[in-house]
Amino acid sequence: MTAPVPVAEIVRSGFVEGHHYGSVVALEADGSIAFSIGAVDTAVLPRSCNKPVQALAMLRAGLDLDGKLLALACASHSGEPFHLEGVREILAGAGLDESALQTPLDFPLDEVAKQEWLAAGRDRSSVAMNCSGKHSAMLATCVANGWDTATYLDPAHPLQVAIAATFAELTGEPVEAVAVDGCGAPLLSTSLVGLARAFRSLAVAETGPEARIAAAIRSYPEYTSGSRRDEAQLLRALPGSIGKAGAESCYVVALADGRAVALKTDDGAPRVRPVLMAAALSRLGVDDVPGADLEAVAATGRLDLLGGGRVVGSIRALF
Repeated sequence: MTAPVPVAEIVRSGFVEGHHYGSVVALEADGSIAFSIGAVDTAVLPRSCNKPVQALAMLRAGLDLDGKLLALACASHSGEPFHLEGVREILAGAGLDESALQTPLDFPLDEVAKQEWLAAGRDRSSVAMNCSGKHSAMLATCVANGWDTATYLDPAHPLQVAIAATFAELTGEPVEAVAVDGCGAPLLSTSLVGLARAFRSLAVAETGPEARIAAAIRSYPEYTSGSRRDEAQLLRALPGSIGKAGAESCYVVALADGRAVALKTDDGAPRVRPVLMAAALSRLGVDDVPGADLEAVAATGRLDLLGGGRVVGSIRALF
């Protein structure tokens, strides 16, 4: 059985003071493996990387969203005002309000939005929690089908059964484990290969609900993440790409031609996630993507280390 390996080094003042361990897989346009590092064929919990596939299942079950609101259904949003307005719009379209959400109470994920929230005297809220876009879409799907909205997070609920079936189909793997995600929703396992395969299916789709998911993320990456997030910056720099980051340093990106990268670090450190993705995409050869801003792609993967207020080192990928 393969295991995570060193994928990045922490270099301070020329001294390697530590490493991040993890796994990375890249797919060619035809779906074959271009390269792999570490444990790419054993089950992981991809966390919020699963959201676009969950949203696909909702579309198949009758959810009627497109554009910005569909991108928000795929989101771990930052809690910026436009995100919260979108969540409320999805709920209102289903005849519901924030009280139907079963997301944990939380502050906005984005630090600027959080400070504005606190300055306004607001407390933690279910709508501010970064998964409220997905949850509002789940509730809207239930209303469209006449399913119970009080139990929508139960793994045996028709909604979650439909999501599990779609997830297994797109990843091409049976679901080995069903855990509970941070937002309370069922969390389905797959391998990094399976995760990359699922996003490849979305990215190359020309018609149907898969193409709707891809179009929404491509057009509105700030709705799937946030206006100040590295994921949105990367997708803007690679026209035609789709992607999603998740907790525990999970990340998956697929290009319009079907090439894809999925990765995870063993320690779950979020700081190294964009460093590894930028390096993996460079190795995969994204310089041939029409309209690509390669400097912007590289910039998402730069992480400087400070000492005394000045740059004294960096975190560097080892591949």
